[in-house]
Amino acid sequence: MFYFDTLCGKKILKSDILPHLQHFFTTRECPVRGNEAFFKQVLNAERIISPGQTHSANVEIVNNRDNYPETDGLILTEPGIAIYLSFADCVPLIIYDNKNNIAAISHAGWKGTAAKIGIITLEKMQKEFGTQPENTVVLIGPAISVCCYEVGEDVYKSLMNTVNDKQGLAEGRRVDLKKINARQFEEAGAKKIDICPYCTACNNDIFFSYRKENGTTLRHNALVILSDRKTDKS
Repeated sequence: MFYFDTLCGKKILKSDILPHLQHFFTTRECPVRGNEAFFKQVLNAERIISPGQTHSANVEIVNNRDNYPETDGLILTEPGIAIYLSFADCVPLIIYDNKNNIAAISHAGWKGTAAKIGIITLEKMQKEFGTQPENTVVLIGPAISVCCYEVGEDVYKSLMNTVNDKQGLAEGRRVDLKKINARQFEEAGAKKIDICPYCTACNNDIFFSYRKENGTTLRHNALVILSDRKTDKS
């Protein structure tokens, strides 16, 4: 279940199904971008990294580089490094491998969702590190909800074609990006998935919304940093 917490007096959002992973979603109060030095100090991070997002399906593994252009998914394997991605209606995906202590964040707008970027990220974790879907915890973060997200026929078909079970994923031409991503993970074998109930358009006083704010360039964030734990039995 998602719940609000504070970090140095700033409102953040977390999930209680990941109690051992330092993770959170920022709010309008204090986005990471522009405040990197603050978050680096608070998190005691050696580095804090954000990719150059372009609504691609490109996923990279964080190494000794700080620059990841045209990348919408990052996989983190080393403690002490914080990664964050930026959002304003698109779906934040946090994936945590319980067995190997590996985390990832992916950015799933409709293009990323249609390309199944969450599954691409999971498959890369599986190929490179042996991650098994049943050992993962997946967080579907705050994003625009079905109440506020109407799409055209082409986008509707592209999204629905990503899953076998299409039940409960749309209301007419209004689609549920969060549930579509969750269904993709379910069909890939993930067992523990937490879906955030907050709509970024309806809750525009808490989160940024591209649609509600007429194309705002401001963003909230999803962030993770690994501890030295080697396993997580939660």
